[in-house]
Amino acid sequence: MSAPVRVLHFVTGGFSGGATQVAIQLVEAARAGGAIEPLLVLRRKRRTPPERIAQLRARGVPLALVPGWSHLATVLALAGLCRQFRPDVLIAHGYSEHLWGRYAGLLAQVPHLVHVEHNTRERYTRWRLAQTRWLARRTDRIVGCSEGVRQVLLAMGMPAGRTLAIPNGIDLTPFAQAEAHPHAARIPGIVMVARFSRQKDHATLLRAVALLAARGLRVPVQLPGGGKALHRKPLERLAAELGIAAQVEFPGVVRDVPQRLLAHQLCVLSTHYEGMPLALLEGMAAGCAVVGSAVPGVREVIADGVDGLLVPEGDAEALAQALERLLRDPALAARLAAQARATALREYGRERMHRRYAQLCLALAGRVPDAEGGEADAASA
Repeated sequence: MSAPVRVLHFVTGGFSGGATQVAIQLVEAARAGGAIEPLLVLRRKRRTPPERIAQLRARGVPLALVPGWSHLATVLALAGLCRQFRPDVLIAHGYSEHLWGRYAGLLAQVPHLVHVEHNTRERYTRWRLAQTRWLARRTDRIVGCSEGVRQVLLAMGMPAGRTLAIPNGIDLTPFAQAEAHPHAARIPGIVMVARFSRQKDHATLLRAVALLAARGLRVPVQLPGGGKALHRKPLERLAAELGIAAQVEFPGVVRDVPQRLLAHQLCVLSTHYEGMPLALLEGMAAGCAVVGSAVPGVREVIADGVDGLLVPEGDAEALAQALERLLRDPALAARLAAQARATALREYGRERMHRRYAQLCLALAGRVPDAEGGEADAASA
C-alpha cells in the first residue's frame, strides 16, 4: 500500500478570514481519510488567539506555528519545517501568505506548490504583483476559491492552463438538525456574521434596518464578529444616530454562530467584495432565508429568487425592500430558506471541497492521472 501523500497547508494565524477556516477544514477532512497526511502551519500574528491554538491541538489537528514578525523569519522557519515534514505538496493560502509560503517551498525544494487565492480584491502593490507572477511560473496550480476569484487571477496574468476554481466548503455537522428548527418558529430577525473591516458593509445593512423601522418593521439584528474597534465604533454610533441602537446587538467574537443562525429566520451578507463567503454558506446550511450583495463570489452562491435574494452593492433601499419582502411573506421566506439549505448540503460540504483538493494533490504526486485541474474545473462549472 502506498504511503499517504504529505500535504502542508500554510495560512495566516489571524483567524479573522475565511482562508484559515478553509485550511483547517481541509486538514480535518484529510485526517478522516487515509490518502493524505496533512500538516497545518500557521503564521503567528500579534492577535493569534492562544485559546484557538489550544482548541485545535486538543482536537488532534497536526499543527505548527512559524514566526510572523518578519517575512524572512517566516520563510526560513517554514523552509525548516518543510525539510522536517517533507511534504509532496505545499498549499499556500491567501494574501500575502501565498508569497512567503511558496518562497519557503522553493528554498526547501518541495516538489509541488499550490497557491490558493481567497478573495477578489487584495492589496497588491506593483512589486508584489511582480513577485506573484514570478512565483506563478514555478507553481503547479493556482486555485481560486470561486469562479469570480479565478477570473481575477486570470486578469492578473496567471497562467490559464494551471489556474482553476475549487469552491469553498463548510462543516455541515453543526447544522444537521436544522429541520428541528421550523422557519416559522424562529425569531423574525437578522444575523450577519462578519468581521468589522473595510471589506464588509455593515453600514448599508444598518441603514436598511432603519428604513424597515420607518415602515413599521422593527426587527432584531445580531452582528457577531471580530475586527478592529476603529471599524466597529463608527457603526455603533451610526446605529444610535439612526435610532435603531435598541434593535442591534454587537456581541463580538462568539463561539455559537450555528445556534444563532438556527434561531433566526434571516441571514444577510452586506459586503463590498468576497471570495466565497463561508458565513453565507453557513446561513444557507442553517436554513435561513439569505440576502447578499451582488458581488463576485456571492453571485455564485445565491441564485436570485431561487435560494436567496441578491441586491446591488451598497444599496440600502434595495436591501430594505428585499428584507421587507421576506418579512411580510413568510411562505416565500420559508421556501427560499429550504432551497438554500438544499443547495448548501448538495454543493458546499467540507467533504466535497476536500475531495477536489485531494484529487489535485494526488494528481500532482503522481498517484492518479493528472488532468491539468480538469476534475476541479468541471466540478466548479
